[in-house]
Parts: sequence; structure tokens; C-alpha cells
Amino acid sequence: MKREQWGSRVGFIMAAVGSAVGLGNIWRFPYMAYENGGGAFFIPYLFAMITAGIPFMILEFSMGQRHRGSAPKTLKAISSKFEWLGWFQVGVAAVIAIYYVAVIGWAISYFGMSFTQSWGADTNAYFFKSYLHLGDNSPTNLGSIQWGIAAAMLIAWAITYSAIAGGVKAGIERASKIMMPVLFIMVLALIARMITLPGALEGVNYMFQPDFSKIWDVKVWAAAYGQIFFTLSIGFSIMLAYSSYLPEKSDISNNAFMTVLLNCGFSIVSGIMIFSVLGYMATSQGKPITDVVSAGVGLAFVTVPEAINLLPMPYILGPLFFFALVVAGLSSHISLLEAVTSAIIDKLHWSRRKAANVVVGVGFVLSMAFATNGGLLLLDLVDHFANNIGIIASCLVELILMTWMMSIAESREYANQHSDFHIGFWFDVCLRFISPAILAVIIVTKLNTLLTVGYGGYDLTLGWVMIAVLFVIGVAINVSSKDKGVQA
Repeated sequence: MKREQWGSRVGFIMAAVGSAVGLGNIWRFPYMAYENGGGAFFIPYLFAMITAGIPFMILEFSMGQRHRGSAPKTLKAISSKFEWLGWFQVGVAAVIAIYYVAVIGWAISYFGMSFTQSWGADTNAYFFKSYLHLGDNSPTNLGSIQWGIAAAMLIAWAITYSAIAGGVKAGIERASKIMMPVLFIMVLALIARMITLPGALEGVNYMFQPDFSKIWDVKVWAAAYGQIFFTLSIGFSIMLAYSSYLPEKSDISNNAFMTVLLNCGFSIVSGIMIFSVLGYMATSQGKPITDVVSAGVGLAFVTVPEAINLLPMPYILGPLFFFALVVAGLSSHISLLEAVTSAIIDKLHWSRRKAANVVVGVGFVLSMAFATNGGLLLLDLVDHFANNIGIIASCLVELILMTWMMSIAESREYANQHSDFHIGFWFDVCLRFISPAILAVIIVTKLNTLLTVGYGGYDLTLGWVMIAVLFVIGVAINVSSKDKGVQA
């Protein structure tokens, strides 16, 4: 069966950027920069982008385009012993897709509320109590399904399904060509208005104000590398699947550079947007900006709604912000599900529609766990393990496989044969030494923290079981494939 292809280079870039640009760019990056030295954080961040982000993206684009398959098929083609890694990566993508859709559902709900600011004056109480109905819950005591949240999640699943079932050119590419320009225009429109508000420039300056003392902190460098791996969708099956649909003569290095630079640029622009809002909020309430800055979902669904209450024309700026959140989330959700769908199509030779039906159907049912009273707590636990153990571990193993057990020079030569400009020895050094060393430090640190300190006061059994199950499933499929090969 002939493999589908992107209809244009622009379509591929928009899809790849859409995967990389997600909710994390809007709420995670600004806080990371603020917490890790402000303007000084950009030094390790840009270094991480050059030594890890761009080389890893070139590597994955080369692997995907060359072997023309999903992550399991590509890794199996490189070495039959490593098909399990591809399935582990697909499993991580599936897990993230199943909980990520809950956050998109929240954004869809808040988009509807933003026209009238129906979240009220106490946005903290509204989000946690009135909207999520979070009570005496835990990741193992979820309570009942909140049907309003479930309905919003169903909308997100339906949009993702239409893109996946529609195929690469007619579904994913068409959706990305619409969503990405709309997202960029909305964010620029928000900045154009918000940057003129009283206190906005002070807020932006606070984010970029350099604290060079933090440059020597190993944790800051680990945070920069962690953010690069987290945001670029590398190392967990997505970019291998997307690049497998590239025409044979596509320019690998140019495509990788553009994808990484657009994503990182969007992160910085998002920081300007968020901190201009926080600066205005601090000025309006007569508070220091340190009292209004928060991380994660608290920023998007508590702090920003509180700021929208203070904004002129909140009925315009509020919907713009939350629609941007929805679009950023959906573009990433589509890429996560495509990584899973393409792996099943390659393995079982199902039609795209059949694979999409099964993947989205099962995903929707499982995602209802995150529409419950305790869904946020379950999401927090699963997300921590998926990102800090799943993604980082798969990135490290993939790099060891590709640069130490296989020939990194061969990958570099392939990329150079399919690029307008050539990459040199720095590519080998970055991927063989710098990136694995940093990833090893990150994962050892994370493991040590989880085993000694824990996380969030949760019982971590569920997180460890999830990682173990993904590993066992990958190995079982790998063994099954070898047995069939021997019988044949």
C-alpha cells in the first residue's frame, strides 16, 4: 500500500509546528523563564535549542523520511531489537493524548464562559469547586463524571477524529493550514492590545530581567533542556510519523530548522503576551507581580480569567485568548493521535478510518476518567510520569541506539543528501555526548526525587505501574514480531 504524503512543504511545516506548539508554550514556558533567571534563562534555552532541539529534529526527520513508517516500523527497520522502543513511544503519546484532551475540554468550556465572564470574581474557587467540583478526591478516588466537562471533551475528540480520519493531506494538513495561521494572528492581536495596557511593559520586563547568578545552577540548564524536549514533540513517536509522509526529495535540515525556530519563537511571543497581562493585573490590583504569577493550569484557568475581569473589552479579549488555547491544544492533540493511528495502520494493515475509529473510540472512553471530580489530580500524576520519565527515558534510549549502537555518520550523510545546506561534526557531538549527558542527569535527578521526596503527596504506585505497563506491552509486541518472523 502506497504511503500517504503531505501535499506541500508549507502543509508539513504547519503540521509539525502545530504539534510542537501546544498549551505548554502558552502556560509553561513563560513561568519556566520567570522562575529560572528571566532573561538569563534564554542563554541555556538557546544553547539547548542548538545542541539538542535542532540536531534531534534533523535526526528524527531523517529517520522518518528514510524508513517511511511510524515509530515502531522505523525503529524496527533500524534494528529489529528496538521495535519495543517505538511501541513504548506510541504508548506515551497515547497516554498524553488521553489526558491532554481534558485540558482542551476545559479551554472549550472557558471559551464559552469568556463572552460573559461567567466564572465570576473568585476565579480560583470557581475553577476548582464550581467547575471541576474537586472535593475530597485523589488519583484513586475520582468521584463522578462531570457531564459538562465530558461534553466539551467530546467536541475536542470529534475535531481530532475528523482530522485523523480525513487522512494526511485532506485531514491533518488542511486543519493545520487553518489552525496555525489563526493561532499566530490571535496571539499577535492579543499582544498588540495588551502591551499598551498600564503596567504591561513592567510585566514583560520582569519576565526578561536577567538574573545571571542562576546561569551557574545545574537545575536551570536541566530545566532548559527539559523544556526543549517537552515542547518539540521529539523522542516520542510524533515527528517520526509526520516525517514519514514527506516526499523523498524534501529538504530535511531546512524543515527541522524552521520547525524548531517557529516553535521557540512562539514560546517567547507567548511569554510577552502572558506577562503583559500579569503586569497589567499587578498594576490594577496594586500588588507586586510575584503575587500574581502562577504555573500550569492555575495560570490559564485562574490567573488569566481574573485578569480578563479587569481588562477593557473583556468580551473580545477573553474569547480570543481561550480560542487560542483551544487551537494550540487541538493541533497537538491531532499529532499525538496520528502517531498512534499510523503505528496501528503499519502493524495491522487496517484502513485509516478503521484505525481512527478504534483509537479515538478507546481514547474517548478512557479519557472520561479525567472528566471526573478528581480528574485534575489524576492528570497531574499521569502527566508528571509521562513527561519526566516516559519522554525523557525514550529520548535517551533513542539517542543511545542511533548514535552509539548505529552509525550517526550515516544519518548525517542521509540528511546532507536531502538538504540545501550541510550539517557537520557538531551534529555528532551534540547527539552522541551533550544531549545524552544532559538527559541522563535529568532522569537520574527526577528518579531520585520521586523515590526520596515523592510528588504532590500522591501515592505514586499508579505512575510506576503505567510506565511498567507501557514497557511490557512494547517488549511483548517486539517478541511477538520476532516469533512471527522465525515462523515465516
